[in-house]
Amino acid sequence: MGKGKRVLIYRLGSLGDTVVALPSLHLVARAFPDAERRLLTNVPVDVKAPPAAAVLGDSGLVSGYFRYAVGTRSMFGLAKLWWQLWRWRPEVLVYLGGSRGVESARRDARFFRLCGIREMVGVPLTEAMQKNLYGEAAAGNAYDVTYGDCEPEAARLARNIAELGDPRLGEAASWELWLTVAERATARAAIGVEMLAGPIIAVSVGTKVQAKDWGRENWRALLSKLAASHAGHGLLLTGAAEENEASEFAADGWRAAGGGPVANLCGKLTPRESAAALSSAKIFVGHDSGPMHLAAAMQVPCVAIFAARNVPRVWFPFGERHRVLYTRVDCMGCGLETCIVEKKKCILSITVDEVAQVVGSQLSVVGEGERDSNQEPLTRNRKPSMR
Repeated sequence: MGKGKRVLIYRLGSLGDTVVALPSLHLVARAFPDAERRLLTNVPVDVKAPPAAAVLGDSGLVSGYFRYAVGTRSMFGLAKLWWQLWRWRPEVLVYLGGSRGVESARRDARFFRLCGIREMVGVPLTEAMQKNLYGEAAAGNAYDVTYGDCEPEAARLARNIAELGDPRLGEAASWELWLTVAERATARAAIGVEMLAGPIIAVSVGTKVQAKDWGRENWRALLSKLAASHAGHGLLLTGAAEENEASEFAADGWRAAGGGPVANLCGKLTPRESAAALSSAKIFVGHDSGPMHLAAAMQVPCVAIFAARNVPRVWFPFGERHRVLYTRVDCMGCGLETCIVEKKKCILSITVDEVAQVVGSQLSVVGEGERDSNQEPLTRNRKPSMR
């Protein structure tokens, strides 16, 4: 590989979808170091969902973007996208799309061929490429993890483009966002000197999906317990601007219990500045959400509260330092965004005491000297070139 001068990368989604694709994006950068790499992505469909460009920023992983509205049936819109791609004349397509079925992948391949692309990598034209491998199949691939169930989505994406090389999923450098000095400085200023002087618990209470919401009262009760049991810790709240009020409601429980300083940064930072802020935390606690994946990418141990709308492990935070609370129920894998009939019995079966116990256990194993919020992370490899 490495011969293509113009490489088009296809990846849809927002914060979490972009973060789980980071190892694959790093792999593409290594496979095509001298190419101009552009990302074809979607216009965000939710006000809470940041675009991929806000996540990748000046990382050097891509140098430009093409955007379109997902699900568009407009002939004008499709013709406009075709013309943009045809004029740029990409030589290679790297497909990092989600699992939407083999026939959908075939339609995508036909469209990209019409755009003049002849070399395609990773188009999921088989059921195996569409699915997250399970059991022995998942355990036997090159991206094995220590627990069972389906392979993580990050591993499925990397497996589909394995011809490009080793994705190095287990290496921190493969999750690098190359945050700038300015982004780190903005985050530190937002957190404040007082909080940076002590250990920080980062929390995100928000989610775009009703079925994944653990509930305001649960979050308030949890923060009250954590404040009482972990004196001297600061509370860092992160999320979209629309989650500011819910975060304040939860933080009132922390304050009432005599907790340490609070920094509610919801809506105040960009996704990349939020990543810099999260890197200062000793632990992250939150839903299955974009901020959870961002914290995991920053190598912060996560305690994640999951609904069972997805099968286990596919969207868990990647790595071995995390703890996930997930209740297996008869309807797991339903994919519902709104759960009415079963009344969210999966996620609401998770108690405040259970989460508090897991958070306490995680905090006890994270050594006081393991994460120094006043030190910049070591540079682990060379930033990709941007063309």
